[in-house]
Amino acid sequence: MEIRDAMLDVAARAKRAARSLASASGRARRKAVGDVAVLLEARKDAVTAANAKDVEAARAAGLDPAKLQRLTVTPKVLASMIQGCREVAALSDPVGEIESMWKRPNGMLVGRMRIPLGVVAMIYEARPNATVDAAVLCLMSGNACILRGGSEAFHSNAALCAIIQEALAGAGLPVEAVQVPETKDRQAVTELLKLNEYIDVVIPRGGESLIRAVAEQATMPVLKHFKGVCHIYVDRDADLDRAVEIVLNSKTQYPSACNALECLLVHQAVANELLPRVAGRLAPAGVRFKACPASLPLLGPSAEPAAEDDWGREYLDLVLAVRIVASMNEALEHIARFGSNHTEAILTNDHAKAMRFVREVDASLVLVNASTRFNDGNQLGLGAEIGISTSKLHAYGPMGLKELTSTKFVALGEGQVRE
Repeated sequence: MEIRDAMLDVAARAKRAARSLASASGRARRKAVGDVAVLLEARKDAVTAANAKDVEAARAAGLDPAKLQRLTVTPKVLASMIQGCREVAALSDPVGEIESMWKRPNGMLVGRMRIPLGVVAMIYEARPNATVDAAVLCLMSGNACILRGGSEAFHSNAALCAIIQEALAGAGLPVEAVQVPETKDRQAVTELLKLNEYIDVVIPRGGESLIRAVAEQATMPVLKHFKGVCHIYVDRDADLDRAVEIVLNSKTQYPSACNALECLLVHQAVANELLPRVAGRLAPAGVRFKACPASLPLLGPSAEPAAEDDWGREYLDLVLAVRIVASMNEALEHIARFGSNHTEAILTNDHAKAMRFVREVDASLVLVNASTRFNDGNQLGLGAEIGISTSKLHAYGPMGLKELTSTKFVALGEGQVRE
């Protein structure tokens, strides 16, 4: 079968499954998600064996160490996948929820009901755990999904999809509600992105080049974030002891994450005291600094002068841009120019400044006196997430169950007619 016809078949089956899934009981969807956890535990040897094939091939092909690490399903990763399924199964079901209802003067009741999006396609790189995360979130929110992972994870994703489909069948739900296309051909993505009559939304997860390519080709809405250029602004009224620890965590706890700190802005009134302390904690952890002229002499031998294109960069590494600013206004202007609408934070003890920062900064999460690493669905209490959206339609920030639904109006009448 030609790639185009194969992807059309996948999408058409997903569309039919989505209709059945949307009308299925919440109990059946919850059972399917819970059974995925049970089957992952029971089939862990099969998952590990399939993943070993992918890892061996990727290592032979020279896949870089960071991607190789993300590709590997260790016992810890598998345990996390199982726990994630259990946590999603324990979440409240959003489908069919009436968010609000009001009475019109004619006596008719009008409300908004939560409904699934329909068919979600996810295009992502070498992260087998994302296959399970996306599948169970889509199932619990009543959506069918098409999961096109990177070719490096082909065997891993096939094994995981088989487990998920077994859980679907056991719950009496259509197995086509979760599909992993059985091809490594890159043309499959191009063809899927043309099928807007079957696919309601596409979510790309990976590097900026992947996300831009999907956004340019897709004929359906795309929920995306191109990059995470995350800032912390340390105000003159900040607690500097606390600031050092927050900066350290934001940069070094997981430097390749999209919510890791990439640029530190420091008010000039506290720069002389704070920046040597920051260097003293971060430099031993391997952090190198790209420094503005004023901050360069305060950061020691791990610093070098920043070039103009160092502002607004997503390093995804132990590199931190540092700039001293004369005021909060200057910090806000810098973030507006170089930020990516992902995660921004202010460290201050001045409540009025904190609230101004929260109001004026345009980002999917704005924090006060906390690490940027908290922009994560689990950390924010959503239970899990399918990704972080930096576009405002229709979701902004981590996308959990509620963000994988939309709303429709419902009206309850007693014979009313319009005059």
